[in-house]
Amino acid sequence: MGWQKTFTLARRSKGCHLVTDEVLSHIDAGLRGVQVGVLYLFIQHTSAALTINENFDKDIMAILSADMDMALDKIVPENLDWMHTDEGPEASHTKTSLVGTSICIPITDGRLNLGTWQGIYLTEFRHAPHSRKVVATIL
Repeated sequence: MGWQKTFTLARRSKGCHLVTDEVLSHIDAGLRGVQVGVLYLFIQHTSAALTINENFDKDIMAILSADMDMALDKIVPENLDWMHTDEGPEASHTKTSLVGTSICIPITDGRLNLGTWQGIYLTEFRHAPHSRKVVATIL
């Protein structure tokens, strides 16, 4: 039997933001009693993405987040000759396709089975702060 919940992440501006604790606060009820399972997270937007990365050291996390943002800007710069510009330069849609709209995390004994230094990140590609809807499915 599966469990599913749609929730909204807090508003954030452009950058890579650690959201593990925020996600856990929304899915706690679904994790209870799951011995072996999978958490599937899907973001319902085309200008933001989800990924897993380093979360062990707060100093390193700030540098890593800036590095990830810088690297994505180098790979997909906003100053290209974008044809779709209704909401500004549309580098965000390309970045979302590269990073991805979903992640899967194993569940063991009611807890996310992430690696020691892993956390869940929201990668926000819009400069203005946005809140983002995420669908969490536990199977």
